[in-house]
Amino acid sequence: MIKEFEGIIVSVTPYGETSKILNILTKEAGIIGVMAKGAKSMKSRFRSVTEKFTIGVFSVYYHEGKLSTLIQADVTEPLVNIKKDIVRIGYLTYIVELAHQTAKQNSDSAIYDKLLSTIKKIESGLDPMIMTNILELKLLDYLGVSIDLDRCIKCGNTKDIITINGDVGGYICKNCRTNEEIYDVKTIKMFRMYYYVEIDTISDLKVSSVVANNINKILTDYYDRYTGLYLKSKEFLNTIK
Repeated sequence: MIKEFEGIIVSVTPYGETSKILNILTKEAGIIGVMAKGAKSMKSRFRSVTEKFTIGVFSVYYHEGKLSTLIQADVTEPLVNIKKDIVRIGYLTYIVELAHQTAKQNSDSAIYDKLLSTIKKIESGLDPMIMTNILELKLLDYLGVSIDLDRCIKCGNTKDIITINGDVGGYICKNCRTNEEIYDVKTIKMFRMYYYVEIDTISDLKVSSVVANNINKILTDYYDRYTGLYLKSKEFLNTIK
Protein backbone atom coordinates (compact mmCIF):
# COMPACT_ATOMS: atom_id res chain seq x y z
CA MET A 1 0.00 0.00 0.00
CA ILE A 2 1.27 3.48 -0.88
CA LYS A 3 1.09 5.92 2.03
CA GLU A 4 2.25 9.48 2.60
CA PHE A 5 3.87 10.59 5.86
CA GLU A 6 4.90 13.93 7.25
CA GLY A 7 8.15 13.39 9.11
CA ILE A 8 11.80 14.04 9.90
CA ILE A 9 14.70 11.69 9.21
CA VAL A 10 16.23 10.92 12.61
CA SER A 11 18.91 8.44 11.52
CA VAL A 12 20.50 7.14 8.31
CA THR A 13 22.29 3.80 7.90
CA PRO A 14 24.21 2.88 4.73
CA TYR A 15 22.94 -0.30 3.09
CA GLY A 16 25.01 -2.08 0.48
CA GLU A 17 26.96 -0.01 -2.00
CA THR A 18 24.25 2.43 -3.05
CA SER A 19 21.27 2.39 -0.71
CA LYS A 20 20.27 3.79 2.69
CA ILE A 21 17.95 2.73 5.48
CA LEU A 22 16.14 5.68 7.01
CA ASN A 23 14.45 5.94 10.38
CA ILE A 24 11.77 8.58 10.01
CA LEU A 25 9.87 10.03 12.95
CA THR A 26 6.41 10.60 11.52
CA LYS A 27 3.36 12.42 12.75
CA GLU A 28 1.03 9.61 11.72
CA ALA A 29 2.83 6.39 12.65
CA GLY A 30 5.68 7.13 15.05
CA ILE A 31 9.04 5.82 13.85
CA ILE A 32 9.07 3.93 10.56
CA GLY A 33 11.97 2.23 8.76
CA VAL A 34 12.32 3.06 5.07
CA MET A 35 14.66 1.70 2.41
CA ALA A 36 15.90 4.39 0.00
CA LYS A 37 17.21 2.37 -2.91
CA GLY A 38 20.18 3.87 -4.74
CA ALA A 39 20.13 6.98 -2.54
CA LYS A 40 23.94 7.01 -2.11
CA SER A 41 24.46 7.30 -5.86
CA MET A 42 25.60 10.75 -7.07
CA LYS A 43 22.86 10.75 -9.71
CA SER A 44 20.05 9.59 -7.45
CA ARG A 45 17.08 11.91 -7.01
CA PHE A 46 16.95 10.69 -3.41
CA ARG A 47 20.52 11.64 -2.52
CA SER A 48 19.87 15.15 -1.13
CA VAL A 49 16.47 14.39 0.41
CA THR A 50 17.59 11.38 2.43
CA GLU A 51 20.09 13.11 4.71
CA LYS A 52 19.66 13.17 8.47
CA PHE A 53 17.38 16.01 9.69
CA THR A 54 15.50 16.23 6.40
CA ILE A 55 11.98 17.41 7.20
CA GLY A 56 9.37 16.73 4.56
CA VAL A 57 6.62 14.60 3.13
CA PHE A 58 7.60 11.03 2.32
CA SER A 59 5.64 8.72 0.02
CA VAL A 60 6.42 5.03 0.61
CA TYR A 61 5.33 1.52 -0.16
CA TYR A 62 4.25 0.99 3.43
CA HIS A 63 4.62 -2.27 5.33
CA GLU A 64 3.50 -1.86 8.94
CA GLY A 65 6.11 -3.18 11.35
CA LYS A 66 8.51 -3.93 8.50
CA LEU A 67 10.86 -2.02 6.22
CA SER A 68 9.00 0.22 3.77
CA THR A 69 10.36 1.50 0.45
CA LEU A 70 10.75 5.17 -0.47
CA ILE A 71 8.93 6.39 -3.57
CA GLN A 72 9.09 10.16 -3.26
CA ALA A 73 10.37 12.77 -0.79
CA ASP A 74 9.66 16.51 -0.75
CA VAL A 75 11.47 18.85 1.64
CA THR A 76 9.18 21.23 3.54
CA GLU A 77 11.65 22.85 5.97
CA PRO A 78 15.14 23.42 4.47
CA LEU A 79 16.55 24.80 7.78
CA VAL A 80 18.82 27.26 6.01
CA ASN A 81 19.59 29.33 9.13
CA ILE A 82 20.26 26.42 11.48
CA LYS A 83 22.70 24.82 9.04
CA LYS A 84 24.82 28.00 9.04
CA ASP A 85 25.58 27.83 12.77
CA ILE A 86 27.45 25.07 14.58
CA VAL A 87 25.75 25.78 17.92
CA ARG A 88 22.26 25.58 16.41
CA ILE A 89 23.27 22.39 14.60
CA GLY A 90 24.31 21.02 17.98
CA TYR A 91 20.93 21.81 19.49
CA LEU A 92 19.15 20.36 16.46
CA THR A 93 21.15 17.15 16.78
CA TYR A 94 20.30 16.85 20.45
CA ILE A 95 16.55 17.54 20.26
CA VAL A 96 16.12 15.19 17.29
CA GLU A 97 17.90 12.40 19.17
CA LEU A 98 15.88 13.19 22.29
CA ALA A 99 12.58 13.04 20.38
CA HIS A 100 13.70 9.82 18.66
CA GLN A 101 14.40 8.13 21.99
CA THR A 102 11.17 9.45 23.47
CA ALA A 103 9.16 8.17 20.51
CA LYS A 104 10.63 4.70 21.06
CA GLN A 105 8.87 4.69 24.42
CA ASN A 106 5.71 6.54 23.43
CA SER A 107 4.18 6.77 19.94
CA ASP A 108 2.01 9.82 20.68
CA SER A 109 1.88 12.09 17.61
CA ALA A 110 2.34 15.12 19.87
CA ILE A 111 6.04 14.26 20.18
CA TYR A 112 6.56 14.95 16.49
CA ASP A 113 4.45 18.12 16.64
CA LYS A 114 6.42 19.52 19.57
CA LEU A 115 9.75 18.66 17.96
CA LEU A 116 8.81 20.30 14.66
CA SER A 117 7.51 23.43 16.40
CA THR A 118 10.75 23.72 18.38
CA ILE A 119 12.90 23.32 15.27
CA LYS A 120 10.91 26.04 13.49
CA LYS A 121 11.39 28.44 16.40
CA ILE A 122 15.15 27.81 16.48
CA GLU A 123 15.24 28.29 12.71
CA SER A 124 13.44 31.62 13.13
CA GLY A 125 16.21 32.88 15.42
CA LEU A 126 14.88 32.26 18.93
CA ASP A 127 17.36 31.21 21.63
CA PRO A 128 18.16 27.52 20.99
CA MET A 129 18.93 26.69 24.63
CA ILE A 130 15.63 28.12 25.89
CA MET A 131 13.63 26.41 23.15
CA THR A 132 15.44 23.13 23.86
CA ASN A 133 14.65 23.43 27.58
CA ILE A 134 10.98 24.05 26.81
CA LEU A 135 10.88 20.91 24.68
CA GLU A 136 12.78 18.90 27.31
CA LEU A 137 10.29 19.88 29.99
CA LYS A 138 7.31 18.94 27.81
CA LEU A 139 8.77 15.58 26.80
CA LEU A 140 9.07 14.46 30.44
CA ASP A 141 5.37 13.56 30.36
CA TYR A 142 5.99 11.09 27.52
CA LEU A 143 9.00 9.62 29.30
CA GLY A 144 6.92 8.91 32.39
CA VAL A 145 8.90 11.20 34.72
CA SER A 146 6.86 14.40 34.72
CA ILE A 147 7.21 17.15 37.36
CA ASP A 148 4.31 18.63 39.37
CA LEU A 149 4.52 22.40 38.89
CA ASP A 150 1.15 23.44 40.29
CA ARG A 151 1.76 23.12 44.04
CA CYS A 152 4.19 21.96 46.68
CA ILE A 153 4.54 18.23 46.10
CA LYS A 154 4.71 17.59 49.85
CA CYS A 155 1.94 19.71 51.38
CA GLY A 156 -0.10 21.01 48.44
CA ASN A 157 0.65 24.67 49.17
CA THR A 158 0.45 26.86 46.05
CA LYS A 159 2.36 29.78 47.59
CA ASP A 160 5.92 30.38 48.79
CA ILE A 161 7.44 27.92 46.29
CA ILE A 162 11.23 28.24 46.50
CA THR A 163 12.76 25.18 44.89
CA ILE A 164 12.32 21.98 42.89
CA ASN A 165 13.10 18.49 44.17
CA GLY A 166 13.54 15.80 41.54
CA ASP A 167 13.48 13.02 44.12
CA VAL A 168 9.86 13.79 45.00
CA GLY A 169 8.94 15.06 41.53
CA GLY A 170 7.93 18.67 41.93
CA TYR A 171 7.92 22.08 43.56
CA ILE A 172 8.77 22.51 47.23
CA CYS A 173 7.54 25.40 49.41
CA LYS A 174 9.62 27.16 52.06
CA ASN A 175 7.93 25.22 54.86
CA CYS A 176 8.78 21.81 53.35
CA ARG A 177 12.31 22.56 52.15
CA THR A 178 15.09 20.53 53.71
CA ASN A 179 18.47 20.98 52.00
CA GLU A 180 17.42 21.71 48.40
CA GLU A 181 18.98 24.65 46.56
CA ILE A 182 16.78 27.76 46.70
CA TYR A 183 15.91 29.49 43.42
CA ASP A 184 14.69 33.03 42.85
CA VAL A 185 11.02 33.72 42.16
CA LYS A 186 11.62 34.44 38.46
CA THR A 187 13.26 31.06 37.92
CA ILE A 188 10.38 29.25 39.66
CA LYS A 189 7.72 31.13 37.65
CA MET A 190 9.54 30.81 34.33
CA PHE A 191 10.10 27.10 34.84
CA ARG A 192 6.33 26.63 35.11
CA MET A 193 5.77 28.89 32.10
CA TYR A 194 8.12 26.71 30.02
CA TYR A 195 5.87 23.75 30.72
CA TYR A 196 2.53 25.39 29.97
CA VAL A 197 3.36 27.67 27.04
CA GLU A 198 2.30 26.49 23.58
CA ILE A 199 5.45 26.39 21.48
CA ASP A 200 3.67 27.61 18.34
CA THR A 201 2.58 30.80 20.11
CA ILE A 202 6.09 31.90 21.13
CA SER A 203 7.22 34.95 19.17
CA ASP A 204 9.74 36.49 21.55
CA LEU A 205 11.78 35.28 24.51
CA LYS A 206 12.61 37.67 27.32
CA VAL A 207 14.45 35.52 29.82
CA SER A 208 17.50 36.73 31.73
CA SER A 209 20.69 34.73 31.36
CA VAL A 210 20.63 33.91 35.09
CA VAL A 211 17.11 32.45 34.91
CA ALA A 212 17.78 30.64 31.62
CA ASN A 213 20.96 29.06 33.00
CA ASN A 214 19.21 28.06 36.24
CA ILE A 215 16.48 26.27 34.30
CA ASN A 216 18.98 24.61 32.00
CA LYS A 217 20.91 23.31 35.01
CA ILE A 218 17.76 21.99 36.71
CA LEU A 219 16.64 20.15 33.57
CA THR A 220 20.10 18.77 32.78
CA ASP A 221 20.38 17.33 36.29
CA TYR A 222 16.84 15.95 36.16
CA TYR A 223 17.37 14.23 32.80
CA ASP A 224 20.66 12.74 33.97
CA ARG A 225 19.11 11.32 37.13
CA TYR A 226 15.61 10.23 36.14
CA THR A 227 15.11 9.59 32.42
CA GLY A 228 17.64 6.80 31.88
CA LEU A 229 18.68 8.42 28.59
CA TYR A 230 22.33 8.65 27.60
CA LEU A 231 22.63 10.81 24.50
CA LYS A 232 25.98 11.37 22.80
CA SER A 233 24.57 14.51 21.20
CA LYS A 234 24.25 16.06 24.67
CA GLU A 235 27.98 15.63 25.24
CA PHE A 236 28.70 17.18 21.84
CA LEU A 237 26.36 20.06 22.64
CA ASN A 238 28.13 20.73 25.93
CA THR A 239 31.47 20.71 24.10
CA ILE A 240 30.53 23.27 21.47
CA LYS A 241 28.78 25.46 24.03
